[in-house]
Amino acid sequence: MKRSQEFSSASSSHSTSPVQKKQRLSPPSSQEILLQNDAEAEQAPMDAEDGWTKVEKRKAKKMRKMETKLDVLHNLGFFIDIRDLVLHLVADAPPPSWVRVENSRAIHKVVTLLIPGLTPDSLHLPALPTSATVNPNVPLQIPLIPAESAQRGVPFISKTFSHACPTHAPGDQTRMHSVLSAFFQSPVSGEEKKRRILERVASERTHEKSPLRYTLSLGQMLENDYPLPSYMADVFEKPPEWLETPQSSANSSKQARILAMDCEMCQTEFGKELARVCLIDFASGIVVYDKLVKPKNPIIDYLTRWSGITEEALRDVTTTFEEVQTHVLSLLSANPTPILLGHSLESDLKALKICHSRVIDTAVIYHHPRGKPLKPGLAWLTKKWCGREIQNRGEGGHDPEEDARACIDLLRKKVENGPGFGEFKIDFESIFERMSRARNGTVTSAVVDHGQPAIWHGSKASTTVACKSDDEVLQGLLDIIHSHTFAFGRFTEVADRLGWITSKSSPESVADSMLPSLSTAEADITEVLSSLDTRLHKLYEAVPARTALVIFTGHSDPRRMAELNSRKSAFEQAIRSGSNPENLDVRWTNADARALEEEVEMAKRGLLFLGIKDAK
Repeated sequence: MKRSQEFSSASSSHSTSPVQKKQRLSPPSSQEILLQNDAEAEQAPMDAEDGWTKVEKRKAKKMRKMETKLDVLHNLGFFIDIRDLVLHLVADAPPPSWVRVENSRAIHKVVTLLIPGLTPDSLHLPALPTSATVNPNVPLQIPLIPAESAQRGVPFISKTFSHACPTHAPGDQTRMHSVLSAFFQSPVSGEEKKRRILERVASERTHEKSPLRYTLSLGQMLENDYPLPSYMADVFEKPPEWLETPQSSANSSKQARILAMDCEMCQTEFGKELARVCLIDFASGIVVYDKLVKPKNPIIDYLTRWSGITEEALRDVTTTFEEVQTHVLSLLSANPTPILLGHSLESDLKALKICHSRVIDTAVIYHHPRGKPLKPGLAWLTKKWCGREIQNRGEGGHDPEEDARACIDLLRKKVENGPGFGEFKIDFESIFERMSRARNGTVTSAVVDHGQPAIWHGSKASTTVACKSDDEVLQGLLDIIHSHTFAFGRFTEVADRLGWITSKSSPESVADSMLPSLSTAEADITEVLSSLDTRLHKLYEAVPARTALVIFTGHSDPRRMAELNSRKSAFEQAIRSGSNPENLDVRWTNADARALEEEVEMAKRGLLFLGIKDAK
């Protein structure tokens, strides 16, 4: 079984000593063949008829010049290096330091695939090293799969690529961050920063200072997990007790009202429930609505340290949740639709069980000094940018009116000083924005993915294709690859069968939901890998010559990491509620903390495969 001769796979520059040299597993490259032909021609005897031997050196030199090749120069360690390589090939970004691309402009297209669930074991690779003395980033040579094992694994990988480059997903010591966010978000170039600064200055000079410009976009609301009305996006299935504000009429000429809101909760036998809500008019500063709420279920903790709610305060309260929900909904149903202002408002809307379409969130329009995905706290923002302290009542807890007024002050500061106020200069943009500016605007991009890529990571792409299965992803890629410069697709069936992909659930149920029967997964995985192999072969046959193929797995098995994080969250939540650690069913020890850090590092590991389909 040989690797395809039409594919120039990425290879490591680490040389092999004569003692360790193995038999060649892949055919010689076209460049090696040309060099060999030149040498043979120079040594060949003269032609019997005319006494001359024809040596086509110019043709060979021209063909070598047109050939494209990828060489891994040194260790690839960070996941963002994959993004930088794609931008170099598509958007004329500077070349990455870890790889050499010969004649990159001869690469016509780039197809990038994310395939979580591919492990070294399924590809017949040695396990990634875990010893602290062994470099985990050295490219691994991919062996050809023996004939007796051809039906297992993904033979396409071993036929097509010579090396696998280990990768490292983003995150911190206790969590792994989204590989999609890391791949699709790129730092803004220096030239683009200058252009944006000039554009911002011009905009601030010519446009009226209005708080409306800070209303969150649909993408921002989705990114921050806001419960959305059905007319905005079909991504949130409302339970029966949930309500949504009506869609605003486009004909209204009145200016939308801005209401600052903050809610406080108590812990009941059925979780956290609303205990107080306060709304303040932004323009006048008048308190529009301020009510204590009697939770439906028995209260087990008033959370006074955070909520400011006490047993005495709620003793004579008869106002029900439904009454408060109805009143707030009526305030938000005016025409034009009022804008809600607050800090991490998605939590307040979830407490009220209301879906609203227009919000300004001070946790989003202001930045954390270390950048996303971290969010700044309201007390820190108020002290940093307004010069005063809030939430300093100690055990007395927060005051929702004080918090709502702090949000008003922060928005006023933003309006007065412009969009750049309160931002730390960590500028990122979608890679599709970067691509759209490259090569005189001729680069076209596409995202073919599960779910709704048009309102997620593909919102800036030229084309998006929403899919429900890997077969639809394959068909979507086949439909668009010839008309787009860059295409991204994600195959999730392997990860889904392994139990790596689960729906969001409560902390108490995460551990169970993320640990399916391993015997079931192992029994079914062979068939799934075979289906994946077939899809990759079909896609490879369809891509045109001089197409760069980038395949990465993103991460390893995240289930153990998720289970430990779930236990940690449950333990911390119990401690915050005032429970005695000795009486808790869920415990968290130093040994658990060390185990979590080890599992996070293991889960961050992935694999990358690079190659270029040569011209026939």
